[in-house]
Amino acid sequence: MTASDMQPATLRVVAHPLVVHYLTVLRDRRTEVREYRDASRRITRLLVAEAVADLPVAPVEIETPMEGGFMGGRLGKPTVLAPVLRAGVGMLDGALDVLGESSVGYVGLQRDPETVQPVGYYSKFPDLAGARVLVLEPMLATGGSLAKAVDLVKEAGGEDIVCLCMVTCPPGAETMARRHPDTPVLTAGHDRGLDPNSYILPGLGDMGDRLFGTPH
Repeated sequence: MTASDMQPATLRVVAHPLVVHYLTVLRDRRTEVREYRDASRRITRLLVAEAVADLPVAPVEIETPMEGGFMGGRLGKPTVLAPVLRAGVGMLDGALDVLGESSVGYVGLQRDPETVQPVGYYSKFPDLAGARVLVLEPMLATGGSLAKAVDLVKEAGGEDIVCLCMVTCPPGAETMARRHPDTPVLTAGHDRGLDPNSYILPGLGDMGDRLFGTPH
């Protein structure tokens, strides 16, 4: 049974040739920091476009350089970007390329030394009422961190939430489906599983370290 056979209904792989291309760049251990950041930014743009494809469009009348009275449309719902520190920040620029008028919130998580469960050490959100909130978390491994991040978004008033990931795997996808069955997860790649240290296989290494040029 492959990872694709174990996808919960809440998970959707964005199957686009450009996603496959740039995800391969991220996976390649030879990829240097500059190219890595560029590939992350490009994939994020594609994920964001998918994540807002169902948003309503409000009609608006504008004047073109040639004539007036043209009926166009603008997004009829506000959007909020919520990267999970620290690796999620690496997806923020790509998301803002697509949704330049979005408000931005942040979620900071760390593991409790006794329970080993993720706990929030920092969160700051704009008004989430009526907004589509895109939670940016590149790696969905066990799912505990992303599920906790969504907990915090919901506690802050978020209701319409979509999570964007670079790679996921069955344990994390199942955790999200169980804890947040109302929250879709869009991913560039769905991998086969975890190693004994809970790293995704085949994965792409530690994305935070590779994005920010720290040892990994």
